[in-house]
Amino acid sequence: MQMRPHRWTPPRPTARARHPHSDPALPPVRLLPLAGTGPEDVVLTAAGRVVTGTDDGVLWSIDPADGTVEQIARVDGRPLGLHADADGSLLICVAGRGILRLPAAGGELEVVVDEIDGAPLTFPSNVVRDEDGTVYFSIASRRWPLAQWMGDILEHSGSGQLIRRSPDGALEVLIDGLQFGNGVVLAPDRSCVLVAETGSYRISRHWLSGPRAGSNDHLVENLPGSPDNMSLGSDGLIWVALVAPRNPLLDRFFALPGIFRRLTWALPERLRPAPGRTTWVLALDFDGTVVHDLQRDGTDFAMVTAVAERDGTLYLGSLSESAVAVSAVP
Repeated sequence: MQMRPHRWTPPRPTARARHPHSDPALPPVRLLPLAGTGPEDVVLTAAGRVVTGTDDGVLWSIDPADGTVEQIARVDGRPLGLHADADGSLLICVAGRGILRLPAAGGELEVVVDEIDGAPLTFPSNVVRDEDGTVYFSIASRRWPLAQWMGDILEHSGSGQLIRRSPDGALEVLIDGLQFGNGVVLAPDRSCVLVAETGSYRISRHWLSGPRAGSNDHLVENLPGSPDNMSLGSDGLIWVALVAPRNPLLDRFFALPGIFRRLTWALPERLRPAPGRTTWVLALDFDGTVVHDLQRDGTDFAMVTAVAERDGTLYLGSLSESAVAVSAVP
């Protein structure tokens, strides 16, 4: 695909973006090995199990106590963002297919959304469901496929979206022009829905109620790294996976004429700017204040794309590892 770079001047990185560790550091991780690679998102079921999907299309249910792993489904595509409902069903974003529903382990997969205005939904990223059946989901890119996700980041064309699907099946674009739309969180009081923009280091917000209902703004801008999947913790906080720290070279390229990014994209993959190895998660309140900033060296586990918290325990997913990592809030 031909790249059409959009020029952009990123916000000046904060001092935090230049430090490779937090204080206190994220405690050491314990690994729950999988028979597949790339548990891109992780969710927790009401029964306390960890569910994730790997790049071979398999969905796994893990007992975090002993690491026992059970295959619960296989999808024809790459599972990305997940949502676990109280009734045991799952919503699954599947690259190339749309959003599917698994009513129970071993059950028949159902299509929830597979096209928008006649166009295939090829790159859904993350999804949440409200109790009334309303579904909110993000689209990472409408130009670039999953296999070329870095092309969307480099192009910075803003083809991502945040979509609402009403219980009657009607679809509505809540936010257009997202820079690689990713993690989605619904506020417990239903006042707003949040979406991470991996390509612009920020978390955007669509107001659902109150005097600002129907409007958009940003919960937080200028994060020290690239936000990926997000989740609502049992502590009421917004947990954010930072997949990589800011890359100064990449930030400089955004502000230069697009030819530099076209040339970068033409390079062999091994020569392009690569995400720095780190293990990093944040927790924010709904005012955008950072409550927890937890980072450690990425030697044992890196490219963290998801975090789920329950009772002080953290479960981490990754685009590159063959395990789910377990840590704790210090």
